Amino acid sequence: MARWHWVGVLLLGVVLASPAVWRWRTHDDEANSMVAWRQRHEQWMALHRRIYKHEGERKRRLHVFRRNIEFVETFNHLARHAYKLSLNSRFADRSEEEIRNSNYGLHAESDHIYESTTDAGQSFRYANVSDQDVPPTRDWRQDGAVTPVKDQLECGSCWAFAAVAATEGITKIRTGKLTSLSEQQLVDCDSGNNGCSGGLAYRAFKYTRDNGLATEDAYPYNATPSGSCLPAAQSPAATTRDYEAVTPNDEQALLRAVAHQPVAVSVASGSMEFHHYGDHDGVFTGPCGDRLNHAVTIVGYGTTNDGTKYWILKNSWGESWGQKGYMKILRNHEEPGGMCGLARRPSYPVA
Repeated sequence: MARWHWVGVLLLGVVLASPAVWRWRTHDDEANSMVAWRQRHEQWMALHRRIYKHEGERKRRLHVFRRNIEFVETFNHLARHAYKLSLNSRFADRSEEEIRNSNYGLHAESDHIYESTTDAGQSFRYANVSDQDVPPTRDWRQDGAVTPVKDQLECGSCWAFAAVAATEGITKIRTGKLTSLSEQQLVDCDSGNNGCSGGLAYRAFKYTRDNGLATEDAYPYNATPSGSCLPAAQSPAATTRDYEAVTPNDEQALLRAVAHQPVAVSVASGSMEFHHYGDHDGVFTGPCGDRLNHAVTIVGYGTTNDGTKYWILKNSWGESWGQKGYMKILRNHEEPGGMCGLARRPSYPVA
């Protein structure tokens, strides 16, 4: 009897080891896995109110969602990186191709055609600031010169947000009062730029010099052109005297400027790593992307405990991105243009 028992066990082992049974079990595991991924995606969709046009789009986005999570988890598992990634509401279902080809409103323009920064042709005002007079750290958030992180949504208006953040900063520094100013006014009224179709921060500074800016409350953001310049633009809450450009491709010159005020810069942000930059306290060291496609505002700088120097970028992708809407990015990069090209086109308003 015992002999037949062991024969039965052996036959059962052969059956379980057969390719047909293995394929059945693998298929079952994959089905369970897909159910889990679908549930995870649906929870994310509900949390972030994501709606797709049809079932085919939902299935395609589920596949992208899964690949992005796997990308983030694989990246974080590797110990060689100085920063971590995390999934955020804006880009969790965006494909690598969509991210690589993205443009958030920065006009593609050659660096050499920057306009004269002032009517009088005045040069960079911080050029002669001594390095000894530059503090080792600066965080304009701690000085109350930075408003809460905003979200440009699906409008290509990064240029307006970068310009407004710099204008809010210098207004606070000069007047002692921090006021949230209107990006929508620039989208609607600045004829030197193209609303949600893109623009450049230094052109927005020219508009602000000539017209001033209303408050965010008086002229709220709606992420689409209003079709005309609204009456609220006639009641500016902040004005500037001029605007200037930092010496291009010179991070030391940029440091002198940021020591005195927030500065608008252009960056190459077309990499998966930039888009999924996480909420951990790490310094971004690339990769970035192959072209300038986004505008942000530098609101400070510092040095980590291990001696890594960094800039503090304020983005316009909401608080779910990065470190609650901010990024620490490598300072004093070996390339003249700085990490992600941030030193190529810096500019700021004069109040």
